[in-house]
Amino acid sequence: MNNDLFQQARAAYAAKDYAGALQAFTQCLQDGSHPLAPGEAGLLYHQIGNCLVKLKDCNEAIHAYTQATADAAYDACGAVNYNLGMAYAALHDYEDAVKHFEIAVSDAKYDTPYKAYTGMGNALLKLGKSAEAGVAFREAALDEGNPDPTKALLNLGVCFMALDRPADAVASYESALQFGMQPDTKNKLYANLGQAYVACGQMQKAVNAFEQSIADKTYYLSDSASVDYQRAIAAVAQGTSEITQVMPAVAAAGDLSGLDVAADGAPMYADEGAYAYGQQDPYYYADAYGEQAYSGTEAGDHFFNASDEELEKWSKGLAKQDRKRRNVGLKVLVAIVLLVVVAFGAAVFLYTQGWGYPTQETVVKELFANPEAASSTVFAKEVDADKAKTMVEPLVADANPAIDGVDKSMSDSTVYVTAKTEQGGDVQYKVSLVRDMIGWKVSSVELYFPSQN
Repeated sequence: MNNDLFQQARAAYAAKDYAGALQAFTQCLQDGSHPLAPGEAGLLYHQIGNCLVKLKDCNEAIHAYTQATADAAYDACGAVNYNLGMAYAALHDYEDAVKHFEIAVSDAKYDTPYKAYTGMGNALLKLGKSAEAGVAFREAALDEGNPDPTKALLNLGVCFMALDRPADAVASYESALQFGMQPDTKNKLYANLGQAYVACGQMQKAVNAFEQSIADKTYYLSDSASVDYQRAIAAVAQGTSEITQVMPAVAAAGDLSGLDVAADGAPMYADEGAYAYGQQDPYYYADAYGEQAYSGTEAGDHFFNASDEELEKWSKGLAKQDRKRRNVGLKVLVAIVLLVVVAFGAAVFLYTQGWGYPTQETVVKELFANPEAASSTVFAKEVDADKAKTMVEPLVADANPAIDGVDKSMSDSTVYVTAKTEQGGDVQYKVSLVRDMIGWKVSSVELYFPSQN
């Protein structure tokens, strides 16, 4: 391999000249004057994939990484498959992402499996597989090479809440608090802890956690967390700081409020941080973890001892509950359909009885309020403009004429109206209307005398 060209490519990448780095790595790969040693093709394809990711071409990056895995002499199988998993996840292909994360953690030479376990947990949550995601996050938290398990512990708590195991979620969140983290992360963690406390019936602890999350006035509770906060405050105000039977914690649909799984449907992997290139190690993506050391025993609460089979069992139990909820949903849907049918029937009946919108009274009042202007708006289409003007000329303008009576039928109606003149006299009219869709239009206006009745 042309080592000088390779170093130039690395320098271009470090300078964030990703297009230049891509070109140099590709030239290095195609340089026939410097034959490639075993494993060097895989290395170059790996770097080409990294460049393509930075250039936001994940499809081509996947092709490059796949070429890297085809080089049997290249010994970074775990790292390449982790990158493949991240690229697939960026394309929202979570099934394939999980497959490559699984290959990554099975590579004994891969020295940062917590990264692949974290990516796997995120993808599984996106697929709605809370139990399997919990297993992955647990492995990420227990990995002794993980310098900061806060992210894994918080997302593990999310999984336990999804599995209706709030006590274990509390243990997970409390364990995460042992580690240093950014203020916004800590605020989110306290909010999640507050909801877990509510689900456990520990209302005073819930209030304390929620107030801690909003103490610096930079964090706002989600809708579901706000509801739980108010429930906790109400319980404490009534002198009940701890209760044994409570309703499940409020959770909005799809509300997985972990660090990596956004509740609003935003992309799971940020463009920059998730694909950062670690100069200290050109084969791996860097990950924004802190410096604090971690020993798996520090967070060895009982929830880590749950077997995969137990988590799967809980997941199946939740699936059964979900089916029950869907049955309830079907009953609600049937009830709504019946209400719609009844409402439609009532509307048809009213229509046949002469009801409409706007009503006959409304149309007539509009006519008398400003006869000249109304001549172009309230008359039926079969009444031409000249005839309409002729009919409104003798009308007395009255902003609030008296409606003496209305004869209604499905297709036509008659309104008897009395308008007051400026001198205080009364003039009576008979206004005939015809149906116009669901409303009414004027077909004729004539003077009316009581003796005609």
